[in-house]
Parts: sequence; C-alpha cells; structure tokens
Amino acid sequence: MKNTLFNKIDCVRIPVESLEEGLEFYSKKLGHELLWQTESAVGLKLGDDKSEIVLYTDPEGLEIDFHVQDVLQAIKDFVKAGGEIVKGPFEIPIGRCVVVRDPWGNQYVILDSSKGIFETDENKQVIGLKK
Repeated sequence: MKNTLFNKIDCVRIPVESLEEGLEFYSKKLGHELLWQTESAVGLKLGDDKSEIVLYTDPEGLEIDFHVQDVLQAIKDFVKAGGEIVKGPFEIPIGRCVVVRDPWGNQYVILDSSKGIFETDENKQVIGLKK
C-alpha cells in the first residue's frame, strides 16, 4: 500500500450553540454513540470506523481534521507539495495540530495523537490519556 500524508479523517468538528442540544440531536435522535465529553466538547462515533463527530461551542464554523502520523513531518511534506501553514503548529491535549491551506484555498486541520487518546470513566467523562 502506498504511503499517504493523511491516515484518516480524525473528526468533523461541528459547532453548536449548546452541547446538551447538540447531544440531543446527534446522539439521541440520529443515533451517534457518545465516546467522550469535556466541559467544552463531546465526541461521537461516526459510522463503523474510528472517525468522530466532535460537537463544540466555538463559533469558528465547520472543520475537518485529518489524522497524520507526525505533524512536524507532515508540515514539511505539505509545504513542499505547495500547501501553506495558516496557524501553528500547536499543542492539543492528545498531541500536535496545525491549520493548513491547500493551493486552492481549502483550509483544514492536520493533527497527530502523539500524546495518546482520551481515556474516559463510565460516564464518558475524559479522565486522562492512554497511549
């Protein structure tokens, strides 16, 4: 199999006015399983793969996040291919992240999970990270 820069869609981030209302719609009415939650965001299972829908209250708009093996290497490859860095890289709870733009003006996020993935309690509250 050929190596690609993007491993998978990590998540589609969807802004909502209220996390409770977002959970009511996306989880209870549409059937997406709750995977984790913090005070400012919730993660829901997207289909049969490991991609997520992440609901959040930040008004920045819809966002697509691609998972990469290593953000720092991915930045080099992305810029060499003709893309540009918009913001970052910066640390996030699970690893590193950068906002990028392709040659056609499409902006999205690439991230890695170099610090681990969320660990949750029985109520799906994030309690830490696991490698």
